[in-house]
This record gives sequence, C-alpha cells and structure tokens, in this order.
Amino acid sequence: MIPVILSGGSGTRLWPLSRTHYPKQFLPLTSENTMLQETWLRLEGVPALSSPIAVCNEAHRFMVAEQLREIDVKPGAIILEPFGRNTAPAIALAALSTHPDEVLLVLPSDHVILQVSVFQDAVKQAERLALQNFLVTFGIVPTHPETGYGYIKRGAVAVMDDSAYPVAAFAEKPDLKTAQGYLESGDYLWNSGMFAFKAGVFLQELEKFNPQMLAICREAFNAAQRDVDFVRIPANIFTSCPSDSVDYAVMEKTDKAMVIPLDAGWNDVGSWSALWEVTAKDDRGNAIRGDVLTVDTHDSFIHSENKLVAVVGIRDLVVVETDDAVMIAPKDRVQDVKLLVEQLKNDKRPEADVHRKVYRPWGFYDEIDMGERHKTKRIEVKPGAKLSLQMHHHRAEHWVVVKGTALVTRGEEQVLVSENQSTFIPLGVTHRLENPGVIPLEMIEVQSGSYLGEDDIVRFSDHYGRQIKPL
Repeated sequence: MIPVILSGGSGTRLWPLSRTHYPKQFLPLTSENTMLQETWLRLEGVPALSSPIAVCNEAHRFMVAEQLREIDVKPGAIILEPFGRNTAPAIALAALSTHPDEVLLVLPSDHVILQVSVFQDAVKQAERLALQNFLVTFGIVPTHPETGYGYIKRGAVAVMDDSAYPVAAFAEKPDLKTAQGYLESGDYLWNSGMFAFKAGVFLQELEKFNPQMLAICREAFNAAQRDVDFVRIPANIFTSCPSDSVDYAVMEKTDKAMVIPLDAGWNDVGSWSALWEVTAKDDRGNAIRGDVLTVDTHDSFIHSENKLVAVVGIRDLVVVETDDAVMIAPKDRVQDVKLLVEQLKNDKRPEADVHRKVYRPWGFYDEIDMGERHKTKRIEVKPGAKLSLQMHHHRAEHWVVVKGTALVTRGEEQVLVSENQSTFIPLGVTHRLENPGVIPLEMIEVQSGSYLGEDDIVRFSDHYGRQIKPL
C-alpha cells in the first residue's frame, strides 16, 4: 500500500501562524513534529507500506522534501502542481505515477488523529476492501452537529463484520438544524477526505465520469520534467485541467464507494477553536503555548512565539502572537479569521503570505529591521548548502559572519570569510554565498539601496532548480 500525502492546503483560518507560503501542514501544532510529519508517523506499524507519494504546490517543494528527510523518509515521488486544481487531479497524478494494482491510501497532510491504533485498524480494513476493487472512504463518527463539514450517509446493510457500509449519499455542509437531524439519525458521518483504492480502479472510474480531467492529467504527467527529487507538472498543460474534488468527480457517482466509520479522535484543525480542542489544557481550560502569564483566565487558546503575553480576566478567547502580528478573536468567531486574510491580501500586505522568518532550501533568513533605504537580515545556511549565483540592480549588501565560515563568490574572486569578519557586495556585482563547513553558517546581512524587494534578484545559476537567466 502506498500512502499519498496531499499537501496543497493554505490553512488561512489559522493565520497568523499559517500563511500562504508556510501553511499549517508544515507547522508543529500538536507535537514536536509538523502535521506533515505526523501524517506519515502515525502509519508506523502498518505492514507492507511503501514509500509515500507526496503531491504539493511547487512553491512548497523544498519544505516537503526537507520535512520528510528529517524523519528519515525518502518519498517514492514528490509531484509538483504548478497551481492547485483540487483533490481529484492531485490524486489522478499520484495514481498515474504507479502500477494500476497498487492500493493508494490518500491522506491530507493537516489532520490530527489521537487514537492511532484505531486508525491503523481502519486502514488495514480499507486495504482489504480496496483489493476487492472498492473505492473506500473514512467517515468520522460525529460528536456534535457540525456545520463546517460535509457528511456521508451510510447504507443500511453493513459488510465486513458490520464495520463497513456502502455509501448511500454525500451531503453538503448543512445548516445547524439539518446537522442536528444528521446526528440524531445515526446514519451520517463526517466526510474526512481520506480514501483507499487501487490506482487503476480510481483511474477507470475517473475516465468514466470525467474523461477530460483524466486526459489532461495523463498528458501533463507524461510531459512532466523529472529530476532526483521532483516530478514537475507543466503549467501550460495543467492549466486547462478542470478543478474538482474527488467527491464530486468520482465518489458521488461511482457504485463502488464504501465507507468505514472511524472514531479515533479525528480533527482537521480547521480553526483555532479546533486546535484548542485537541491541545492539552490547564485546570482552567486554557491551552497555552510559549511565554504566557494568565490571571483569572478560562477556556482560552493563548500562543506566544517571541514575547511575554499577559492576559487578565478573559474567557473563550484566542490570542496568537508571532514576530510580526498579533491576532485576537472570540473562539466562536474564529472562522472569520479568513476575512482578515482577505483584507490583508486586498491591501497587498505581505503578512498574508509570508512570515518575517522565511525558509529556503538552503536555510532561512529573518528580516529583523527595515527602513526606507536599508534592510537587515539574520541568515542561516545549512552545512554544504549554497545560495544561487545572483546579482541585484538596486541594492548593495554587507555581510558579517557571526558563526561558521562563508565561501563568498564576488565577481571573479572567491574568498573565505570567518567569524567576526565581513565582506561587501557592490550593486550589480555577481555573487554567491556558500557554507563549506560542517556547522550552520550564521551571518548578518545589511542591504542598502533605492529598492529592497525580494524580486530584485537575477539568478544565473541555481542548485535547486529555480528560474535562472543565462550569463
């Protein structure tokens, strides 16, 4: 069985922690591991499991690769979508990348499952059904009349020892009264977005119900560029692919759909209140992370990344502090955080998309100060890593090494810069920064010039496959 990890979400309801360029699946929200890593780790112990296939946005490729590497996982493939087209095309690309008889276990990368052994038992059962050419989904046993999820109505007659059912119908997100009726009937389950089926059976059903989507996905996959780590789907072909969920494209139409009820502490962490539910709490119901001081505070979620956050006399609030934003909302209004993100995007504010600390395949930089004609960054480069060979039209740079050793290409020369030493990169000079050592390189960069935007980079050579301009 091959896990297919879908990592295309943006998680805007968890702003300011989750942002477009660093969404929630890459964050350690419920443990020391990120949600992407937990998606794989909760499968440990499932027999005969193959290397996973990851499907992600091209902009997130290095984060997916690095986070899997950190837990010693070498993926079978990392398929890069140039832009999102919902879950049906993403799964089709994964199915096209393997043998038709392989069973795919499709898992979103941003879910929490507290009872791992129960989940693993359901996975084994789903594999047995998939080997019989069924398309299996997992339906979460509801605990309350939730209006934020779609529902699956199970059939009346169970199979496989009364623990799996034919799918009778899929239902859209209901209003509260309808959701209450679903809960009371006992016939409805939350739609988890997790699936198991043979690759070939899924493709046959997709061809039956949406042949255009499959044809475009097949053409795009066959034309993909492949390198050591990634399968790059061409944008010029994929752009014409219909955008549809796997539910609409296949599962609602097929007569092969089965659902396994799952009661394993599942949560899609789709909001701050959902995260509060699955986070350990103090004796007053507060979920606290970071440097937080409370007085007479109850049933709140308080998260601090950098500063002391002190609260007095609050109840049922969410307070989240990051290095460049503070967000406060009542727990019953956290779904409206997406409206904040829309406003940020409309105002073209960078806080909608990026953190002050920005991760790159070679390490990260943290923008610690900025003025009208100057910007200061703290930069860390991994051992053996190097930045692109590049130049800037509008800024000069001054580099000061704080820890480690830098190999600096500056025009036609190369120099080693050690701790407490510095070098200057004039405007328009071609340059590259490398870490030839075995410890991380830490340095301070001071930029000065008339324009300091990140788009003032002309790359001539790049180790990570980013767009370059010939010398």
